[in-house]
Amino acid sequence: MLDLVRLRVIAAVARHGSVTAAAKALHYSQPSVSHHLARLEAETGAQLLQRVGRGIRLTEAGRLLADRADEIIGRVDSAAAELSAHVGLNAGKVRLAGFSSAMSTLVPVAAAALAEEHPGLELELTDTHPPEALQLLRAGRVDVAVIFRYDDTAPEEDGIRLAHLVDDPTYLLAIDETTTLADNRDSTWIAGCDRCRRHLVDMCGREGFDPRIGYVSDDMVVMQALVAAGLGVTTIPGLALQAHRLAEINATELAGSTRHVYAATFGDPPDPPATTAVLAALAGAVRPSREVTSGARSATR
Repeated sequence: MLDLVRLRVIAAVARHGSVTAAAKALHYSQPSVSHHLARLEAETGAQLLQRVGRGIRLTEAGRLLADRADEIIGRVDSAAAELSAHVGLNAGKVRLAGFSSAMSTLVPVAAAALAEEHPGLELELTDTHPPEALQLLRAGRVDVAVIFRYDDTAPEEDGIRLAHLVDDPTYLLAIDETTTLADNRDSTWIAGCDRCRRHLVDMCGREGFDPRIGYVSDDMVVMQALVAAGLGVTTIPGLALQAHRLAEINATELAGSTRHVYAATFGDPPDPPATTAVLAALAGAVRPSREVTSGARSATR
């Protein structure tokens, strides 16, 4: 039978890319990690590692085992969290992954409510993009994924359940008084992450032009700073404006350009009590959109 500790070791080597980095992440000594890997090769009868220069890399068999190990460890950790939750909400841990603007707005409010109502419940947070958050959820490495989608009709794959949190409007940011995308067909545009950039191109396409993208950043603070410096215009979600807003920038809500924010869980219902408590706290953290961007204007496209 494969040893769970050794599975954690090979998963860490795959995740961090070296024995040294894996040892540091696991708080093991480097010889201890090497010993566990050698024992794992002896137990499986397969070569899991090969030397490359002064380092190592996983063989095909090693990568296969590391992928399965990641899933197994995630499920074991989930089972431990669920068991703690069933004992009571005075203990246990819920692991949550979410995108940055939700992590800086909804999640802190939810975390504060949980700390007050369930002080023994630990909330572990990971800041990442929605596709990666869903991968962590499917692998059992997180219990809740806060994600967004622009298309609220596309179904998720089997096993993933979505709880709607909020519809998050998109805002046009500019240094002047322009209020529509079409007003800025000749402007330089600042684009965000891959998914947001595709959304920007789609919105401009519906207005009959391709945006001339001069800058790219997935940091909403940087995007606003570039606008404030007069280097271009951009679009930004309402939650991002709630997290950070420069007073000198004009923000105009764009009608029909909403992203839908969900809390995703995996597996058959019901969720464990601790996860249910986190979902309730997230729902309670949602504020009306008009509170998100005080002073922003509305405009039709």
